[in-house]
Amino acid sequence: MENLKLNLLVVMAMVVVSMEFHCTLAKEHIVGGPFGWNVPNNKYFVNDVLVFNFPTGVHNAAVVSLSAHDRCDGSEVYQMYPNSPATVPLNLPGLYCFISTIGSDCQALMKMIVKVGDSANTTVSVLPH
Repeated sequence: MENLKLNLLVVMAMVVVSMEFHCTLAKEHIVGGPFGWNVPNNKYFVNDVLVFNFPTGVHNAAVVSLSAHDRCDGSEVYQMYPNSPATVPLNLPGLYCFISTIGSDCQALMKMIVKVGDSANTTVSVLPH
């Protein structure tokens, strides 16, 4: 009987640990497709990844400041992703601003802002552009 209690306790502990681990797994969010840079209004957390899909050479993805995003200014790029699929890790909490710097892509709304939370208790979303 004592062995059964110990086994049950171990199984319950493993279930609890796996539930906690499942909640903290990083997620991959797909950006792009036939309708531009629309993404579901998901929650974004540190260690999640954005994957931008676009025709290489026709578009790109650039990380820029909020003011550069608002002005569609591709002259102050923090990080450039010229090839698709572009995998962008979200390593820190805060705002991530993206634009395509090719032609009039940004003016055609190939731009987005993602707010990244530091834990599962933080409310985050894609912000309107």
